[in-house]
Amino acid sequence: MKRRCLVLAAAAASTAVVVPPAWSHHGWSSFDQDRPLYLEGRVVSARWQNPHAELMIEVSPDLKVPADLAKRPLPAQSAPVDGPGLLAKATVPRRNDRQWELELAPLTRMEAWKVQEIKPGTRISAVGFTSKDEKGDAVMRVEYLFVDGKAYGLRSSPA
Repeated sequence: MKRRCLVLAAAAASTAVVVPPAWSHHGWSSFDQDRPLYLEGRVVSARWQNPHAELMIEVSPDLKVPADLAKRPLPAQSAPVDGPGLLAKATVPRRNDRQWELELAPLTRMEAWKVQEIKPGTRISAVGFTSKDEKGDAVMRVEYLFVDGKAYGLRSSPA
């Protein structure tokens, strides 16, 4: 019995543990919520999993805030968000990265909004926040997502 336990312990110790790679997860405190950004582009890749869905998009080098952005209708959310104010203040990033990682909401919230899984090739636009100094990775935490003519507020659930 003792020998059997030793053999099992040795086998377990010699087995390599394989951990799949994961995209990095960023804490929310590092995002500048006083400076909303506007991005639009074509989805290059999508990860539809927790802790939140993520999109990688390719943006045009001549990205501009659309003239009608501040007038777009926004859905009501359960959290108090000044959506029209955010859209009115949105600017394009100062940095000129062609690809951006967009952090969306957890899957349960995406399901509450009835957002279908977004596939590569889809054109989307978003308003959200990046790091306070715009240094490091080109990552946006999305506040409002616009897909196929629909707007989704990702801070909270639908009201």
